[in-house]
Amino acid sequence: MKRRNFNLIAAATAVSALLPKAARAQAEPVRIGFLTVRTGALAAGGRQLEEGIQLFLKERNGSIAGRKVELIIADTGGNPAGAKTKTQELVEKNRVHVVIGPLAAFEALAIDDYIRQSRTPTVASSAAAEDLTQRKPNPWFVRAVGSSAQSNHALGDYAARVLGYKRVAVIADDFAYGHECVGGFQRVFEDAGGKVVQKLWPPLNVADYGSYVGQLKKNVDAVYVGFAGANGLRFLKQYAEYGLKTPVLGSQTAADEGVLRQMGDEAVGVVTGAWYAAGIDSPDNRRFVEAVNKEFGVDPGYYTLGAYSAGALVEAAARSLGGRIEDKEPFMKALRNPGTLRDARGEWRIDEYGNPVGPMYIRKVERRGGKLVNAVVRVYPNVSQFWTYDPKQFLANPVYSRDYPPSKNLEP
Repeated sequence: MKRRNFNLIAAATAVSALLPKAARAQAEPVRIGFLTVRTGALAAGGRQLEEGIQLFLKERNGSIAGRKVELIIADTGGNPAGAKTKTQELVEKNRVHVVIGPLAAFEALAIDDYIRQSRTPTVASSAAAEDLTQRKPNPWFVRAVGSSAQSNHALGDYAARVLGYKRVAVIADDFAYGHECVGGFQRVFEDAGGKVVQKLWPPLNVADYGSYVGQLKKNVDAVYVGFAGANGLRFLKQYAEYGLKTPVLGSQTAADEGVLRQMGDEAVGVVTGAWYAAGIDSPDNRRFVEAVNKEFGVDPGYYTLGAYSAGALVEAAARSLGGRIEDKEPFMKALRNPGTLRDARGEWRIDEYGNPVGPMYIRKVERRGGKLVNAVVRVYPNVSQFWTYDPKQFLANPVYSRDYPPSKNLEP
């Protein structure tokens, strides 16, 4: 019996050796490294990311392009060092074919050099750091979501031209994503005739917003909030507790569906700019929302669709190559040139820098059927990361930062 088993193994090995390299490779699963956050202020978004990719794979019975998928999930802890360490483990220990993630802009910036050096195809599912698809484009990086400022450009236009606001105060997380969201909003808002007259920058893990709420100017038309994770939830509660009635605008993560379900009346009326909303009235989105509701009992949000779309982008690229993703350069080229894609947000494509061009939604929080929802009040079609600006002129300016645009309009 032992001799017979040995002979069978030897025969199988010999046959395998005679198979073409591509055929042997496709016998292996597609290994996807998935960077998420399970602890800290960004954990709510991390949970949604995992729900999005799990639903995507479940709908495909764990396979894409005719190959089984091995999903390897890594918790970065929501910090740059953790993101870099986990990325290295996924690439060098787990030998992943592609990385999806990370969650935060500062994490994506932290792994940028390593991605370039290791030539690892990487698909951003939420990290929106501007320069990775602008002034310092990474050829091994592509986004399934918009850049930080992209939806905030649209919100700045809406605030000035539709709502008629002239003066806005800003409070936002003091990290790359917050800086870039504010910069995008301010640039378009001021180009349309408005003024940002105040900026407050609480740290990402601030314990209490009371002192910041007390500093907000009262003689403004609105307050723009640029928060991620649970920070929007905590800020809006304290904003209401202080009795402030000034209208609130915000980045899409400030009132994302992942935290909206934990909010109360303090969120009603908040207007945000986003590339996705669970309230999009289309057959594709209704199906997606129903699937997420059935599987997880919650509405999908920014992070949910981001991970789902990242999976769809990997699938489209793999299919175009007949499942042969081991050759990095053709695979990366396919990721950056998928043609027109369609998902719950609508139709979108990838520009020459690796960033999506697609619809941006202006949302308003309303209470419907006993729960809070982001109702769509305006759609901006085919929005580029450069808004309506000439790309060359846009890129000649510095990236949106804590001190950009120049603070000439700020008041003492």
